[in-house]
Amino acid sequence: MFARFKKAGSSRPAEAPPPQATATAKAAAAPRATAGTAPPPPISPVASNPPQSRSQPPRPTAEAVAADKERKRKAKLGEVKVELHKRLLENLNLSALEHATEADLRAEIASIASEALNEMSMVLNKDERLALNQELYFEVMGLGPLEPLLKDDTVNDILVNGPHRIFVERNGRLQLTDITFKDEKHLLRIIDKIVSAVGRRVDESNPYVDARLADGSRFNAMVPPVAVDGSLVSIRKFKKEKLGVSDLVRFGAFSEAMAAYLEAAVATRLNIIVSGGTGSGKTTTLNALSSFIDNAERILTIEDTAELQLQQTHVGRMESRPPNVEGKGAVTQRDCLRNALRMRPDRIIVGETRGEEVIDMLQAMNTGHDGSMTTIHANSARDAVSRLENMIAMSGIEMPTKAVRSQIASAVNLIVQVNRLQDGSRRMTSITEVTGMEGEVITMQEIFRYERLGLEPDGAIIGRFTAAGVRSHFAERFRQWGYDLPASIYEPA
Repeated sequence: MFARFKKAGSSRPAEAPPPQATATAKAAAAPRATAGTAPPPPISPVASNPPQSRSQPPRPTAEAVAADKERKRKAKLGEVKVELHKRLLENLNLSALEHATEADLRAEIASIASEALNEMSMVLNKDERLALNQELYFEVMGLGPLEPLLKDDTVNDILVNGPHRIFVERNGRLQLTDITFKDEKHLLRIIDKIVSAVGRRVDESNPYVDARLADGSRFNAMVPPVAVDGSLVSIRKFKKEKLGVSDLVRFGAFSEAMAAYLEAAVATRLNIIVSGGTGSGKTTTLNALSSFIDNAERILTIEDTAELQLQQTHVGRMESRPPNVEGKGAVTQRDCLRNALRMRPDRIIVGETRGEEVIDMLQAMNTGHDGSMTTIHANSARDAVSRLENMIAMSGIEMPTKAVRSQIASAVNLIVQVNRLQDGSRRMTSITEVTGMEGEVITMQEIFRYERLGLEPDGAIIGRFTAAGVRSHFAERFRQWGYDLPASIYEPA
């Protein structure tokens, strides 16, 4: 059909066995009567007709027969897809596909698939043919079975536990899908396709990889022998639409009073840490807080995998890099942070602080880069401070405990705690201010919190946001910068 997409000499005519071979095979298969061989004994009518009193096995129901028939048909379709994919790779000129339009490529795939189905005597209805052509297009130009899930806006995470178990997260709930890979080789081919596109590799000598898809989604994979029951893949999908503060308030992530307080905190250049567990919404919260930054400020972002979506004019984005095959060429977040200090930033935003870069982050907050922000894995504000102490200790710098805590107390002004609750909802459960030191203890005061009141019959959590009844330690700073918050927002509900 579209000859420019086909390789030379790639047509595969159907091969029929010669009639002589067919006759020979039939003759060989027929039983031969030899001399001296007794004919088989006649079958007794009693043996062939057992008594009616014997219990007969129950006949399968119509539903069971239909389900078994559908299962066999799906298995047959799976074999057909594998065979068609092989033929596409044999017939398509992959180098010419770079300049082909999507319509031309889909038409060529449909032509090759139709020709192959006729050779295989496989009959499909119109809907099945359309679905098959779509899947084949995803195999050639996309990520195979994962492509429909990546295009589904209701899916937040895609989790693959081996070739036959693919889970998705929708509305905070994990669900097992009916999508599968053909086998482990099929899954490994898709993994290799993803990582090779960003110049990385994964194999037995390097069995895990962290990468980013073309649309910005975060991708992580671990392959055998480290992954015991098949390759493990997790994809955190990139949100095309940026959730603003008003959206999060409407979704119930936090209250309007909390939003007003956070706007004042960001605008007056307080140093903020967003803490929470995995999947609790730390990056989403950090994105929302960054919307309060003035457009005239120079912002530098540092991440392992670029996820932040800042809308300001003057933004410089940096991403760390793993070592190459020889174990060289790695660029860590600490390297990026050290270099960022020489680039005249007004604010530095670190996507996630998890290691030795913490000491450079705290020093930046203390040396003229007010208003910097980062995220950290922690279960509470007090736990976030302990994590910072532990990371400083792991960085190899020996400092007295009091000096470490003094550094943290002077650098960090605000800790925003976000949690993912048992019903899958994400809430800002606490806003805590760091007020200073008393002896060797960092003093903090909670300004807002989320109170749980009960459960709905469907398992949804009933709760409310309330102030703790404490006036902000930075109220005077807010007033001087033109953010004179009313005293009513600090009153408990």
